[in-house]
Amino acid sequence: MSREQVLELIREHLADELELDAARIEERTRFKDDLQADSLDLYTLVQELEDTYGIHISEQQAAEILTVGQAVDFVLAHAG
Repeated sequence: MSREQVLELIREHLADELELDAARIEERTRFKDDLQADSLDLYTLVQELEDTYGIHISEQQAAEILTVGQAVDFVLAHAG
């Protein structure tokens, strides 16, 4: 799995969930400040990442992931 593959999955998920253009989602994009994602949106993203990559993201870890790039970094660091 490459960084670009993980980024693309997150982009597609967020674009679908938040009904916005995937092209505006970059690694530096902040979930809450830039995308106005709420806690339910972020919960579904965490579930998607856990299910897709077989990882576990605790509530504390999820709270520390503020940008798309940080989410990609987390997946790459924890996926098998």
